[in-house]
Amino acid sequence: MKIIPAIDIIDGKCVRLSKGDYLTKKIYNENPVEVAKEFESFGIQYLHLVDLDGAKSKHIVNQKILENIAKETSLQIDFGGGLKTEKDIEIAFNSGARQITIGSIAVQNPEFCFSLIQKYGFEKIILGADCDDRKIKTSGWIEESDLDFIDFILQYQKKGVKNVICTDISKDGMLEGPSTELYKEILNKTDVKLVASGGISGMGDVFQMKEMGCDGTIIGKAIYEGKISLKEIQKFIENA
Repeated sequence: MKIIPAIDIIDGKCVRLSKGDYLTKKIYNENPVEVAKEFESFGIQYLHLVDLDGAKSKHIVNQKILENIAKETSLQIDFGGGLKTEKDIEIAFNSGARQITIGSIAVQNPEFCFSLIQKYGFEKIILGADCDDRKIKTSGWIEESDLDFIDFILQYQKKGVKNVICTDISKDGMLEGPSTELYKEILNKTDVKLVASGGISGMGDVFQMKEMGCDGTIIGKAIYEGKISLKEIQKFIENA
């Protein structure tokens, strides 16, 4: 199972939110490139990079940070936030993203997203299924749709999507444990490779996600708050 640390960007700084609420912003480092380099130094290979400014403004904003991380590390970066147009997506890939995560646009313009899958291939496109009380939320988790998260995933699975990141917004940044029942439902009802996101509070949760059959898990605040050390992650990777 992949361990995928998260770096969320607001105003060029590494931050974390609670339940996606921008008013809960806490700055952990003013240099995201330094954070990414430290992750890599502990054997981490993957990075989940989110442009929160982009998600809110509905166009890519922090591509320079993506570019700098891609230049100065060998991390395999999946990038999301503000990817609404073909131009935004081209900028993300040209700036060094290995994969992109589509969320809001996948709700608002499915046909466009189906064309992206055909153009770039399913390995390049990750479906972001961010939900609260089973309903998919969009635009930096500000807007709610009427789509059930399972129906949403199945819609894209039929079009070839194999990689899904699912975040239970009610758990995100709370350090209270992940939504195991939600993830079990996805694993039981779909055939996607699931990356679980939200609520990871310690290595016990990480091992639980592995035992459930998740392809990966995203860890954010647990790292920044010292609930999980980078040495613990390094040991997990070495033993995998």
